[in-house]
Amino acid sequence: MITTLDNSKAEDIVCIDLEGKTSIADFMVVCSGRSSRQVAGLADKLSQELSEHGYKSRIEGKGSADWVLLDGGDFIVHLFRPEVRDFYQIEKIWGADFNTTDHTLYLSA
Repeated sequence: MITTLDNSKAEDIVCIDLEGKTSIADFMVVCSGRSSRQVAGLADKLSQELSEHGYKSRIEGKGSADWVLLDGGDFIVHLFRPEVRDFYQIEKIWGADFNTTDHTLYLSA
């Protein structure tokens, strides 16, 4: 998956381990495309590659392609245009450390 994104010229690819943070997925990949057209193309390419390897994925947001979510069940891929990614700062949210014992949030350095 990362190789496909990299070969397709996705930018700033980040993989976030979600273990202990949520049960919705095991990991999340966040990356950028330079334009809405590239974001939509990245989503199509990645969906096709995953399908060839037996994964069923759902795609949301491809219409405007400012932010596309690809849900593969065990993993989630967020594809952004750079300014939309800067606005939402999703890596900052999910990169935080959650202490479930005392229900406090510790931000990673």
